[in-house]
Amino acid sequence: MRSILITGGNGGLGLAIGRYFLNHDPEARVWLGVRTKRNQAAILAEAHAARCHLLDLEVTDPAAWQSAVAQILGADGRLDVLVNNAGMHRDCLLAAMPAESWHQVISSNLDSTFHGCRAAVAPMMRQRSGRIINIASLSAILPPLGQTNYAAAKAGVVALSRTLAKEVARSGITVNSILPGYIETEALGAMDDETRKQAQRGIPMRRFGKPAEVAAAVYFLASPDAAYITGAALKIDGGIF
Repeated sequence: MRSILITGGNGGLGLAIGRYFLNHDPEARVWLGVRTKRNQAAILAEAHAARCHLLDLEVTDPAAWQSAVAQILGADGRLDVLVNNAGMHRDCLLAAMPAESWHQVISSNLDSTFHGCRAAVAPMMRQRSGRIINIASLSAILPPLGQTNYAAAKAGVVALSRTLAKEVARSGITVNSILPGYIETEALGAMDDETRKQAQRGIPMRRFGKPAEVAAAVYFLASPDAAYITGAALKIDGGIF
């Protein structure tokens, strides 16, 4: 059985990734890292009670990461895949950005990825195998106005992934990042119709991506077929850039 940990398990993307593993890999046991056991994550766990579990995980807390990984190792004896998906944004022009917004976004997106990778690397090195997929954002390379904090954090995730990939390559561990563009999740829920149409006009495919399309890429990078892919930053954006 492969043991997979996905953070941000209550979000649309985290749920889609978890569901994809459960539907396509009968050997997968999925651990959804959440801060509250509620909503769709609980429904997914109930539907796959033997292979999907919710895990209390505050991703900005190093001790919480150590506890979560220890719980997985205690149950499964190994950790095969880590998907660092949790994150948030607090958009604001830099001149008016409160320091708290800067630190919150850096902590939830970049610090959390550091803590997660550090907690997962040790057991993966002992196994001499592992897959780490870090969810960054297209903002890392094509940042919009008002996202100095978020863009900096996600660019850091890409750089962290590339550097770590070199450090652990000889241990049979791959580390890659994914840069989604506009994906149909709750993050786009605040868009009005005109803003959506304008955004879609800027996408060569003229549509937003589906969470399952991101999940499919994560699944591939976590598979044995992707054993020679590491340090990659894969855009999933409909051809924006």
